[in-house]
Amino acid sequence: MAGRLIRHPSPNYGARRGGASPDLVVLHYTGMANAGAALARLCEPSAAVSAHYLVDETGTTFQLVEEAERAWHAGAGRWGRVDDVNSRSIGIELVNTGAHPFPAPQMAALEALLYDVMTRRSIPPARVIGHSDMAPARKSDPGARFDWGALARAGLAVWPAAEAGGRCGDPARFATDAAAFGYDTSVGSTWILRAFRLRFRPWAAARGGAPDAVDAALAADLARRFPVDQGAATA
Repeated sequence: MAGRLIRHPSPNYGARRGGASPDLVVLHYTGMANAGAALARLCEPSAAVSAHYLVDETGTTFQLVEEAERAWHAGAGRWGRVDDVNSRSIGIELVNTGAHPFPAPQMAALEALLYDVMTRRSIPPARVIGHSDMAPARKSDPGARFDWGALARAGLAVWPAAEAGGRCGDPARFATDAAAFGYDTSVGSTWILRAFRLRFRPWAAARGGAPDAVDAALAADLARRFPVDQGAATA
């Protein structure tokens, strides 16, 4: 793994429920000014939050919770059939306020960490998601400044096919295709569109309104190539 790995145990964890094994990775930003503040909060018992890993701006990676345990990073939400995301995921926090780019050393360390986790646990790229993907009405991380395209080019996440953006999709099918990809559309179309654009069209995330033909074409492509829960664990 690139960069340093430092063990910094957090007391905030429990057992994975029902014998579950992680088959998702959830990415977050800390929303805090620096790694010290993030470490303090993720290790404070009264905060009742944690993650398996924290990656700072220099690329230093802290392991806070063992992968076999259930870290408390995701909260309420779902992805496809999974409604206890904490029990089925590895949580990775990135030190970032949400308002600035993610530095190259941090992204390099994240890619190395993802490659290691995904290889050991046979987690496919489609099962790497953002906090905003599984909790669209509550969360916006890792945010519009996060480079999902770079992860996809490294084989560590998914991205719509290049030609999909030039197609005219059917906006009436957007919710159906978003659900087929993994989004919980019961939270409402406004939140799903916002989360979808944060990840795949960040320049349009603040636009609001209804899905357009481009949103629809991208969602249709993702639903066709990466249907949710395909190859996912059943426990």
